Amino acid sequence: MRSLKVLMIAALALGTVTAAQAELQNVELDGSIRIRGNWYDFDDNLAINAGDDIANVEQRTRLGVKADFTDDVSVYIEFDAYNNWGDSFRSNFITGLDGAGVSDEVALYQSYIEINNAWGLPIRSRIGRQEIELGSEWLIGNQDASSVFTGLSFDGFRTTYATDSFSVDFLSLKLGETFRDFGDEDVNLWGLYGSYIGLEDWQFDLYWLFVQEDLDRRNPGANGSGIAGAVAGGFLPVLPVSNDADLHTIGLRGAGTYGAFDLEAEVAFQFGEIDRTRAGFRFFNNNQDLDYDAWAFNLEAGYTFDMTWTPRVYLGVAFFEGGDDNDNNLIDRIFGTDGNDLAFNRLFSNWEYSEFLENTALSNSIIYRAGVSAMPTEKISLLLALTYFEADEENNLNNFGLGIFDFFDNDDDDTEGWEVGLYADYQYSEDLVFRAGYAHFFGDDGLDSGNFVTANGLGQFFHIERNRGLFAGLFGNNNNNDADYNYLFWEAEISF
Repeated sequence: MRSLKVLMIAALALGTVTAAQAELQNVELDGSIRIRGNWYDFDDNLAINAGDDIANVEQRTRLGVKADFTDDVSVYIEFDAYNNWGDSFRSNFITGLDGAGVSDEVALYQSYIEINNAWGLPIRSRIGRQEIELGSEWLIGNQDASSVFTGLSFDGFRTTYATDSFSVDFLSLKLGETFRDFGDEDVNLWGLYGSYIGLEDWQFDLYWLFVQEDLDRRNPGANGSGIAGAVAGGFLPVLPVSNDADLHTIGLRGAGTYGAFDLEAEVAFQFGEIDRTRAGFRFFNNNQDLDYDAWAFNLEAGYTFDMTWTPRVYLGVAFFEGGDDNDNNLIDRIFGTDGNDLAFNRLFSNWEYSEFLENTALSNSIIYRAGVSAMPTEKISLLLALTYFEADEENNLNNFGLGIFDFFDNDDDDTEGWEVGLYADYQYSEDLVFRAGYAHFFGDDGLDSGNFVTANGLGQFFHIERNRGLFAGLFGNNNNNDADYNYLFWEAEISF
């Protein structure tokens, strides 16, 4: 931490001298503090925190500075720190619990150069580390929704050509670097995102996003990195040696208002593959590719009543196509057959449909939503939300994905459950807001079936109860024991 402080002081001092030479015109300071207390009750689910409740207080602090050198050239630098209360207490004199001492938690969250009206054209370029928010952040966002609001920034280039009626963004971002030859064994994201805003109160977007991973056996981190590394554990028993991934996403979005009606609609299709050279048990078919061939859409329509409290009602549905594992028995898995399709990958979404099932990575799901919001006063807003979850592709394997005990469990269920949430915001002042909320999840038999709905369709949300034992899920899951989960939070956020 001391070295970081020295570095910051030196940077500020150098910046002051440099600013004078560069004829600094304006300096703006901004920041925020967000504090949230969480309490989760997972109904004695042994698969989550050994069946115990979860409680914590998380905090994120941000401090940024913008410096304008000319009307068209500026820089922005932002530091942030995310931590949980008590995880870096600097003394263990009384409690004896903290052995870490002083920890360095401050990170460079954003740092970029911005150039506007480049070459006399309506072009804006940002070079450096920056947040990327596209559309409603359904696929690319800053990941600060709900709990665990760590934020997300990207390293690279973003160039925007914008007129009064349309804009086009070009993205070239570096997600992983191995310091080899240019582009070799790295993870990159390229994208084109076009928006038409020529129709009043409406916006229409068309985009292409491409994630490329060039990872091979020479890279020690290849087996556990990125998309390819994430899927390695989902198709056992094998040992991945080389993983290259190409994932394309094309999509169309429309959003706007018409009178009292509002609409948010987006559809996307993913295609590509993961080339894998395998070792281990697949000695007859040592090469097996995994394919992306999945659809997804998100739709929400609302209506706002012109009356006291200005209530708004909405209906919504979302769909993320699940994966198709054709290696549905142990023999196929040992000797290897192609034909595995992966579920839709949520990329870097900032949408959370559930307080319990996901952290912006829920897939292989059909989600039905309804709710009503209202403002009893100018400072207080309320929201009642109801959501129903169903798996798109049921798990035809046992919980551990080996395909060896399938005959114990042939009646899997696709119904995950219902979730109801009540949320309130109190705008205490222009800068300070307080939030609170409660959510309850009525789990159904799909939780016991172990459907692959988490981690972009690669993970399972188990419900293993204390009275069933650790191995109850292995020999059949359909015990028809429903789960009831609870989540309660309070929050305070101030921005300047």
